[in-house]
Amino acid sequence: MKLKRAGVATKLLVLVLLAAAAVCLLSTQAKLSAAQADRDELARQVQEQQEANAALADDIAHSGDPEYLADIARRKLGMLEPDEIEFVDSSR
Repeated sequence: MKLKRAGVATKLLVLVLLAAAAVCLLSTQAKLSAAQADRDELARQVQEQQEANAALADDIAHSGDPEYLADIARRKLGMLEPDEIEFVDSSR
């Protein structure tokens, strides 16, 4: 039984197909890397949002506490009780 050797056209066709497969593989790898970066960024955003939600849930849980409300009035609104004195550090 004799084996027929592949012609030049067949060899060229196989080479072109291998080159196309390599280009597709590299393109797919680049897309995969971009998708993984997007996934990591979205995971970071989810973590930040979960922390913000936990802080808001804590604020809601303490919304009826008079000491908590007074603390918020002091920190965020600059309010003081009638008998309180605020000291400001002017060295900064």
